[in-house]
Amino acid sequence: MEPATALLFVVAAVASLFMAWVIGAGSSGATPFAPAVGANAISTMRAAFLVGILGFAGAVTQGGSVSKAVGNGLVDGISLPVSGVIVVLLIGAGLMAIGIYTGYPIATAFTVTGAVIGVGFALGGEPAWTKYAEVGAVWVLTPLVGGGIAYGIASVLPRPDVPEDASIPILAGFVGAVVANLEFTFLAPVGGTLAAAGVAVVPVDGRAATAAVSLGLGVLVAASVRWDVGRDLEGGLRRFVLSLGALVAFSAGASQVGLAVGPLLPLLEELPMISPIAVLLGGGVGILVGSWTSAPRMIKSISQEYASLGPRRSIATLVPSFLIAQTAVLLGVPVSFNEIVVSAIVGSGLAVAGGEGVSPRKLGLTVVAWAVSFVLAFGLGYGSMFVLGA
Repeated sequence: MEPATALLFVVAAVASLFMAWVIGAGSSGATPFAPAVGANAISTMRAAFLVGILGFAGAVTQGGSVSKAVGNGLVDGISLPVSGVIVVLLIGAGLMAIGIYTGYPIATAFTVTGAVIGVGFALGGEPAWTKYAEVGAVWVLTPLVGGGIAYGIASVLPRPDVPEDASIPILAGFVGAVVANLEFTFLAPVGGTLAAAGVAVVPVDGRAATAAVSLGLGVLVAASVRWDVGRDLEGGLRRFVLSLGALVAFSAGASQVGLAVGPLLPLLEELPMISPIAVLLGGGVGILVGSWTSAPRMIKSISQEYASLGPRRSIATLVPSFLIAQTAVLLGVPVSFNEIVVSAIVGSGLAVAGGEGVSPRKLGLTVVAWAVSFVLAFGLGYGSMFVLGA
């Protein structure tokens, strides 16, 4: 490899690390535990420490799916060169940094996706229509599905005819069953999921065994939460919020690391000595450092907004956030954590307060900012490669 090319690879790697740092420092690193901090279930510094560890774990064990989609699935017919990768990462990280500094809700998924497509088209690539339909469906359905689930949960939890020592454990049991079916890289040799790994100890085969393990884990989680809320309702609710925050933080690392390291994957064809796992590890470290160095300030700020939610509305917000993030990981679709969480907050707010405190103007500006993020990143990516003589 020529020295000039090697230098470009180093610049691309540094840009990727910066992107990962921005993700960890931004809302993806701050949002998952903000409800728990607002509900006084955990301190700000401890939350920042845990969100970094959990984001790192999610990036390493589940980050490959979205990374492959960002690196190879958004444009057909071409592979991004080193210069294109650098342009994508600098545009994505730069716009995110501007958003963090100014307070505007710049969405990472929209900026990186727009930049990759813009650069790819400038290089002569063809539209990946099937992937665009999948990505567009997730982006459009996220507010509807996430807000709808949050609305339903927030509508049920405070009802006097639905005892919370029953509703909360049922909800926890469902989450536990979902966790049993999450796919992890390190479990690939035994089926990829906790349920598949547990099939060996169940005396039946196939789907029945997987269902039995999933149900068993769900029942175990439900029983544990039932015992906890039975002896201390408010304390049990806070601890359940903390557990959900941990799952959302893990899912954030899994879904967002691909936006930082995905563009690097095509370059590995020229660097066979570097494995994709090493790239995911680097992205996970970047998210961890970003969470530890800059997330505390954002967690404290966001938690002040979440403090008014209370533990029940926080639960209604975090459950759909976890489910949608993991659906995106399963499909390999880059998704905005801002979009996921904002839609869930709005849905729970409509159920509890009838929309009071939900500003249509602020929501409108947020949606416009998301759309502008994508269009601006696309234009900058296409224009940058045009100027560079692509």
